[in-house]
Amino acid sequence: MATIDGKYIWVEKESPNFDVDITSQPVEKDIDMTDHVQRKARTLALNGMVTGSKAAEIHAYLVHASDTGKIVKYIGRMAFIGLISGLSTERTYQTADGFTFSFTLTEVRVAQSSYVNKLPTPVKAQAAKIVNSGVKQTKSKKKTKSTKTKDKKKKSTTKKKSTTKKEPVKKVKFKKGSPWAAD
Repeated sequence: MATIDGKYIWVEKESPNFDVDITSQPVEKDIDMTDHVQRKARTLALNGMVTGSKAAEIHAYLVHASDTGKIVKYIGRMAFIGLISGLSTERTYQTADGFTFSFTLTEVRVAQSSYVNKLPTPVKAQAAKIVNSGVKQTKSKKKTKSTKTKDKKKKSTTKKKSTTKKEPVKKVKFKKGSPWAAD
């Protein structure tokens, strides 16, 4: 028996796929020149059946994991961690207390955060990109009133602009040999 996140399923067939992208360039004579090979995400197609008193619970879990993009851990003849895609569940007269299924697990890699977040605070201020988006006009809570004169000219009150002062970024000097010292 195989498990998916600790829930038992019976898998009839596992079909792993190890696909790659191969780029090639045409040349004047002979065959195309191949200059690059890049691995694609691994996939594992599963076909099987779930039966028993917990079949409805396992079905709900598979649908939820597929819909929300939950990374699941599969352990059977192979061990695989990935996302469920193409989930198909079928109920026939042959399976009274369960269902048959087929889906594909796709390998996924989660991006790591930048190493800048691991630096001390004074260094973070120097390493982080400073973005200046210009001066922005602040909105006043007061509404402007307009009055009509006999000459049909409109006069409006003016809004006051508030300004905020930014604190300058302090530069920090490190001892020679420190991993954050500039060369």
